[in-house]
Amino acid sequence: MPYKLFDVDKEIPERKNHTYVKHCSDPAECMPACNTKTVPGSMSERGCAFAGAKGVITGALKDVVHVVHSPVGCTYYAGGTKRYPTSPDMPDGSKFPIENFNLKYVCGTDLVESDVVFGGMKKLRQSIIDAAQEFPEANAIYAYATCTTGLIGDDMDAVAKELTAELGKDVVVFNAPGFAGPSQSKGHHIANHTIFERLVGTQEPPTTTPYDIGLIGEYNIDGDLWVLESYLKEMGIRIISRFTGDACHNEICFMHRAKLNLVRCQRSATYIADLIKEKYDIPYINVDFFSTEYCAENLRTIGEYFGLEKKAEKVIADRMKKVGPELEFYREKLQGKKVYIFSGGPKSWHLAIPLEKELGIKVTAVASQFEHEDGYVKMKNRVNEGTLIVDDPNSMELEEMITNDRPDLILAGIKEKYMAHKLGVPSLMIHSYENGPYIGFEGFLNLAKDMYSNIYNPVWRMLEFEENPAKNGEIEGITESIETINGTEVAK
Repeated sequence: MPYKLFDVDKEIPERKNHTYVKHCSDPAECMPACNTKTVPGSMSERGCAFAGAKGVITGALKDVVHVVHSPVGCTYYAGGTKRYPTSPDMPDGSKFPIENFNLKYVCGTDLVESDVVFGGMKKLRQSIIDAAQEFPEANAIYAYATCTTGLIGDDMDAVAKELTAELGKDVVVFNAPGFAGPSQSKGHHIANHTIFERLVGTQEPPTTTPYDIGLIGEYNIDGDLWVLESYLKEMGIRIISRFTGDACHNEICFMHRAKLNLVRCQRSATYIADLIKEKYDIPYINVDFFSTEYCAENLRTIGEYFGLEKKAEKVIADRMKKVGPELEFYREKLQGKKVYIFSGGPKSWHLAIPLEKELGIKVTAVASQFEHEDGYVKMKNRVNEGTLIVDDPNSMELEEMITNDRPDLILAGIKEKYMAHKLGVPSLMIHSYENGPYIGFEGFLNLAKDMYSNIYNPVWRMLEFEENPAKNGEIEGITESIETINGTEVAK
């Protein structure tokens, strides 16, 4: 069978089902087991369902104050988010007064043992009232269940219903305690359904046009959304509602007025696109703007839908004129380099073909912490023979892969970054980016630049590893003089 058991997993042979090596002759059903509970004994790096709701879906909203119903630990965790920058602009032309409000503030109920015993609803109620008084500029309050409150059974919805009427602003509860599902993907699912059932269709936009679209599953990581918005604006298309990058609470409420929805992250946000299509008959298309070819292809599809083909071609030609020559340089430098894509979700299949086709890179391993079967089908279809596809990877497996295979670069997250560094392999953060944005024409060039600067950084020639020792201090053709300190050779 085309599955691999790592040496580090010999005591947990069930992990073999989660590590698949692609063979073109395999039946279609051959792929890693996924969307299941982590195998006991495997040190998973997954996020929980609460992280999927707060950390991904709602954390990007710019005018919402978040109240986490939990002991202080979960609240502290909720304060750390990705690079979700926001602009002050609101749909009605006003300005939100606090820059990057979503990145600066999070509130919590600070539950203690007595609250667990006697219930925390009174504390939740008071915390929401306090948050509303502390941040009167916030247009809504979102409250979150966590493992503790999910277990003790606090009726958070009752508190929210009462306070929505009392405070005169929406108080929305997300019942996604950490244990609700096997990974953060369950939190995506719950948050999508909560927003649809509680908010969509409850307000109307200030204005509408025939060229209004909803951009779903775009969280504005390091400014990604603003890149896409510039393309669409030049084509004459307006984003009427964002889900949820640089979005405000009100525009979530009028998602039902888009003429077309574009779904960017197809793992975390297809749920709400399906619900809107079913209830409001608004079509959606899945889009992929990573790389120049995918970006051009999708802009043409959008242009064709609205009859704006010429404007789409103008945007494509203008951007390619700017980035094309530089990309040729990086293609030459990155040709043949081996790369792993250890993404939380869809980037493993978004990037596999562009990196190989447009930059000449060899993708030899892909992974996800929370993908479902449909995502692994896409990964399998987009990688080459012999590529390793891993579900819910752990650090020991990655260490074994690096030691045996010696990739030139790993695209991963913060959890993998420094372990890879200790093994002498550069690692570039693909979740929150390093010098983003990474989407669109300019973004793909930024990604190529960061890959190049990481791989060719002379520090990797300075470090002495058993597998790849620095010889005579040679760094990219420059010979450093050597001195001995306590019997150890070091560069001056």
